[in-house]
Amino acid sequence: MKYVVMIFRSVDRVWTADDDAALDRLMRLEQELAESGELVSSEGLRPPEDGRIVQIRDGQQVVTDGPFGEAKEQLAGFFLVDAPDDQRAQEIAGRVSVAVADRVELRGTLISEGMPDELR
Repeated sequence: MKYVVMIFRSVDRVWTADDDAALDRLMRLEQELAESGELVSSEGLRPPEDGRIVQIRDGQQVVTDGPFGEAKEQLAGFFLVDAPDDQRAQEIAGRVSVAVADRVELRGTLISEGMPDELR
């Protein structure tokens, strides 16, 4: 089953040497997961102010520049992994958490598990 491990970052946090070390740890973990065949994809994301909202209104595409969220934390990156079970996915998420020295969010994907009836 596929899982996404989401990494968050405070929007007002300044990049430090600790962040450089965390990035190095994440890159090593990415390599390990690629070698084990569990890594599907991973990426860091540009800051929210570089993002855009894209929507269709009255049949026309409308693009709005960011920043657009009121949240103090924004999605900073993710790992998409293919784990045999939830326990292994939690182990991987724990390793990501250690690498970034912060909490992460783990969610299974709907397509690999099948869309539950209650979400249809």
